[in-house]
Amino acid sequence: MPHPWYMVGLFVFASMLMGLSLSLAQGFLSANTRQIAGDLGIAQTQATWLLVAYMIPRASLTLLLFKLRAQYGLRPFAMVGITAYSIAMCLSFFVNDFHSAVAVQFLSGICGAPLGSLAFLYMLECLPPQKKLSFGLPMALTFIMVGMYLARVISPPLWDLGGWQAIKCFQFGLVLLALPFIMKLPLAHAPRMKVIHTMDLVSYCLIAVGFGGILAAFAWATTDWWTSTTWLGWTLAVAGACLTVAVVIELNRKSPLMDIRWMLSPEILHLTGVLLIFRIVLSEQSTGAPYLFTSLGLGNWQIQPLFMVIVLAYLAAGLLLSVTLTIPRVPYIHILALSLIMVGAWMDSHSTVQTRPEQMYLSQGMIAFAGAIFLPSTMAKGLVLALAKGPAYLLSFIVIFLSTQSLGGIIGSGLFRTFIRVRTAFHNGVLKDGLMAGDTSVTAQITTMVKAYSTTITDPLLRKAEAAAALASSANTQATVLAYNDAFLLTSMIAAAALILLLGHLAVLKLQALRAEPVSA
Repeated sequence: MPHPWYMVGLFVFASMLMGLSLSLAQGFLSANTRQIAGDLGIAQTQATWLLVAYMIPRASLTLLLFKLRAQYGLRPFAMVGITAYSIAMCLSFFVNDFHSAVAVQFLSGICGAPLGSLAFLYMLECLPPQKKLSFGLPMALTFIMVGMYLARVISPPLWDLGGWQAIKCFQFGLVLLALPFIMKLPLAHAPRMKVIHTMDLVSYCLIAVGFGGILAAFAWATTDWWTSTTWLGWTLAVAGACLTVAVVIELNRKSPLMDIRWMLSPEILHLTGVLLIFRIVLSEQSTGAPYLFTSLGLGNWQIQPLFMVIVLAYLAAGLLLSVTLTIPRVPYIHILALSLIMVGAWMDSHSTVQTRPEQMYLSQGMIAFAGAIFLPSTMAKGLVLALAKGPAYLLSFIVIFLSTQSLGGIIGSGLFRTFIRVRTAFHNGVLKDGLMAGDTSVTAQITTMVKAYSTTITDPLLRKAEAAAALASSANTQATVLAYNDAFLLTSMIAAAALILLLGHLAVLKLQALRAEPVSA
């Protein structure tokens, strides 16, 4: 029996609240790292641990939550999840030092993990079957993804209003808004069954350590640098060993937590590769443009309009996909997404030290639109492949999707920042080689700058030293911009290569279909 329109609206609104609560929490941490570090009296590099602590449990916990939900029921799962997250938000108001902040963020990551599942479940609950995949899935994912960028839109006024406390009040308010919806709008009951076994917990612990180690290493690597920090290597080694042991255990179980053999089939490996490449490429938006403008001295208020455009692009893409998504159209959606990323990143690769956010509205809007149409369509295809094999394979697909999104995002960001640092050093060396004292153009530029300082600095030696320092600083800024241009161009080239491979794959499938027609006739 179809639900009345107002009930559908209430469930969709509840889904939006939970999806935004989840993604805004991560977005606020990413957008305000410097300010939070100042509030806690710690170095900005130390503040990285706050985001790492929040992300580590989220990287793998959904895997266990899926089985907890099946064994103990949706109602207790929903109530415990939202209540625990509310308690974690309350505890955040009592944070007064670095260690308590890390502990509370880790707890928030654990308690916030169920919100993603609840956002999906509430979005799909009241929709007719034919709309669950085409409308429900894109809209739920849009709300979960857009919060990362919406946080950068609403952070500046919130921070001016009351700093980190104001942001925490806003997050707490969102959770309290969602609480009555969960209490008064219960999800449909599903039969409970015992699905958790002892070896499930062993495998999960190994996967959690593996995912957490990879996440921590890639998040921290460009802060302390790969080759100068011993614990990064040990962390990756332990993570790899834990994941290897987990795979060996799962391959030898009669009722595995996840079907490794199915996950290693050609079709699923292809899907995994597509998800991972896209997630790494989309790091251009989360790590590229914001950090470029930060390096040019722009603050959150100045970057805010750019993220308004990105948020609008995400919402527009989600709405468009909700009325156009079908499984046969997925390859063509991917072609459009790759084309938009290729062109958008190529446009960004022409940045200069005078580039400002308004000059990236179009390119970043294109990349945001591409990301918003890609992930839901790929997830829809993956769900169809998993359900075609049986409900037991759904958990295996969830592992694939989560690992490529949570880990892929952090790995992509780490690789992007590593590339930026390497290319900045290269361009710095090239530019400084050109700033030799014997270079007549450099001498002329220093002379011009010395004259400019003559009205404020009377000492001629000090004027010359200030001019030389200003020129060196300008060269460093130019090197940073050139490094970002290299990264944007590389992103465009990766998207172009992926597009060529996709078109080739579709051409092969078409030829195979044409050859098979006479045989079937």
